[in-house]
Amino acid sequence: MMTMPKPVNRLLVLFCLFGLLATLSGRVAAAEPLEADHIVAVVNSEVITRHDLDSRLESALRQLRAQGTPLPPQDQLERQMLERLIMERVQLQYALETGIKPDDGQLDQAIGRIAAGSKLSLAEFRQTLEADGITFANFREEIRNEMSMVRLREREVDSKLVVSEGEIDNYLANQAATGGNEEYQLAHILLRAPESASPEQLQKLRQRGEEALKRASAGENFAELSAAYSDAPDALQGGSLGWRPLDRLPTLYAEAIGSLQPGQVSDLLRSSVGFHIVKLLERRGGNAPASVQQTNARHILVRINEVVSEAEARRKLEIVRERIINGIDFAEQARLYSQDGSAAKGGDLGWLNPGDTVPEFERAMNALQPNELSAVIKSPFGMHLIQVQERRERDVSAERQRSVARQALRERKLDAAYEDWLRQLRDRSYVENRLVEQ
Repeated sequence: MMTMPKPVNRLLVLFCLFGLLATLSGRVAAAEPLEADHIVAVVNSEVITRHDLDSRLESALRQLRAQGTPLPPQDQLERQMLERLIMERVQLQYALETGIKPDDGQLDQAIGRIAAGSKLSLAEFRQTLEADGITFANFREEIRNEMSMVRLREREVDSKLVVSEGEIDNYLANQAATGGNEEYQLAHILLRAPESASPEQLQKLRQRGEEALKRASAGENFAELSAAYSDAPDALQGGSLGWRPLDRLPTLYAEAIGSLQPGQVSDLLRSSVGFHIVKLLERRGGNAPASVQQTNARHILVRINEVVSEAEARRKLEIVRERIINGIDFAEQARLYSQDGSAAKGGDLGWLNPGDTVPEFERAMNALQPNELSAVIKSPFGMHLIQVQERRERDVSAERQRSVARQALRERKLDAAYEDWLRQLRDRSYVENRLVEQ
C-alpha cells in the first residue's frame, strides 16, 4: 500500500541525485586488482582497491561541487570515504549471509519510482545515466545494494525498537506542559568510536573532535567540516538533519541545543557511539492543530516499470476511468487492475490524515469533491485514479495522540540505535585499513 509517510521513502530521497552516484564500487575478493591498482582495505573476505576508492571520491567531489560546498583536504576526504566503503561492505556481506537480497521484480519497481521522481520515463532515465558514464547494469546493482542495506536496518534495528506505554505517558505530559511545538533545523558531525576502544583511541578521537569543534566555533563552513570529519551517512549532505521538532531529535541533541542560538555550535558531546558536534541552523515555532480534516479515499494504481511505460499506464487508466464514468463499479475495477496492496479492498485506503500520502497524491485528492473521480495523475509510485468517498473534521483523538507520540519516540531512538548497531557490526568484522598504515 502506498500510504506510508514521506520520510519513510528513503530510496527515492537517496537516488533523485542519481547523477552523483559512484560507479559500481563492489568488487569480489576473487577478482585480481588491475596492474596499476592496489588494495587499500580488506573487509572479511573482500578487498577494496584504490580504483574503488577513487571512483567513489570522484562521485563525492562532483556532489560537493554541485552543492557549492568548499572541498575538504584530499587526505581527510579519502579517509572518510574509505570508512564509508568499509561500512557498506560489512552491511552488504551480513545482508547476503542472512538471506537479504531483493529480487529483480522489486528492483524494477524501485528503479521505476526513482525515474518517476526525476520526472523521466524509464528510457530517458537510462539514457541520462549512460550520458553520465554510469552503465544501467551497474546502477541496478547499486540500487540493489541500497535496498539490501535499508532492509537490513529495518530488520536488525527498526523492528527491535520498543517504546513503552510509560514513555508515551511521559511524552504526552511533557507536550501538555510545554504547549507550542517548535521545530529546529540542525547539522551534526559524528566521530564514531569502536565499541572496545582503548583509552588511547578515545583520546585521539577526542582530539580530532576538539579540532573540528574549534574550526566550527571559529565560523568555518560546517558542511565542509562535516565532509572532512564526520562518519555519519549524511556527511556529504553537510550533516543536515533537516527540520525536526524537539521531541524527534536524539535526546543528546535535544538537550544540547536548549541553550543555543541559530548559528551556534554545541560543545563536544559524548555518547556510547562516539563524539558529536551539533550546530543549530534555524528554529521556527508553531502550534499543532486542534483538529484535522480526514479523507476517506480509494484509488487504482498502475505502476511504471521496464515493461509498462508511463504512456501505456496512463492509457490503461484512461480506459478504466471511462468505464467507471459509464457506470462500472470502481471497486470492481480496482480489484481487476490496481497494483497496490489495497486492490483486494476495492482500492479503499481508509481514513487518511494530512501527510499520510505523497504530495502529488494528496494535492489531487484534496482537489476532489466527495464521489468525484480524478483525472489520471502521476506520483512516485506510478499512475493513479482517485475517488474521494467522504470527508470529516476530527479532533485529534487520544488514540492518534498516542500513535504520534509512539512514532516521535521511535524516531528519537532510531538514529542512536542504528549508529550503535553499525559500530557493533564493524567491530565483529575483520577490517584491515591499509590507507591508514601508509
